[in-house]
Amino acid sequence: MRFKGKVALVAGGTGGLGRAVSLAFLSERANVVVTYIRAEEFQALEGAAGVGGLRLAGHQVDVTDEAAARKLVDAIVAEHGRLDAMVNTVGGYAGGIKLWDLDTRTFDQMLALNLRSGYALTRAAMGQMLKQKAGAIVNVAAKAALDHAAGASAYAASKAAALAMIDCLAADAKGTGVRVNSILPSIIDTEANRKAMPDADFAKWPKSEDIANVILFLCSDDAKVIHGAAIPVYGES
Repeated sequence: MRFKGKVALVAGGTGGLGRAVSLAFLSERANVVVTYIRAEEFQALEGAAGVGGLRLAGHQVDVTDEAAARKLVDAIVAEHGRLDAMVNTVGGYAGGIKLWDLDTRTFDQMLALNLRSGYALTRAAMGQMLKQKAGAIVNVAAKAALDHAAGASAYAASKAAALAMIDCLAADAKGTGVRVNSILPSIIDTEANRKAMPDADFAKWPKSEDIANVILFLCSDDAKVIHGAAIPVYGES
């Protein structure tokens, strides 16, 4: 029960990875606040949470909007008086497109989902965590931040920028009591990814639950010596 009585914000907390993270926090008695876009996904999470749903709250928020992200954190602090962990699982993927064929709208969308979301959320969360002199932030980057494949220029660029941003934030936060880390998944075993790649070898894909366990570790006091790290979580894939 590492998180009993603590407060965790999971942005994108109803998606493939975010859902697993939310349920993992709830299983360790945290108060969990998630952001979502589709109401039916939050309802499904509530159902999966069971009695843990009493410690679950949802906000329909566009976290790429800095004012909305700040308003969200203010609401969490007003209700709970604290924010102990912030995990950003918001993101998107666009691939199989050569740079010269890339639609600028797709490029902007990748920057918004994969970079600006983390920018808005961490700026909002850091204010409260600095006051507390404690807190943990985990941002979901990607293996593609380091491994730049053909056809993935917008995605790889946005994830590489997100990784650099969080690395800089970690340097800024030294000595404050706030720990900041990134994780680097590749293809996660989710329903959406299976539908998108039905002929793939799913056995090699890391499970959302396994990655969630890494995230919870990074947010816990067990990881108090880990700061400014980029943790690979892609197994054999």
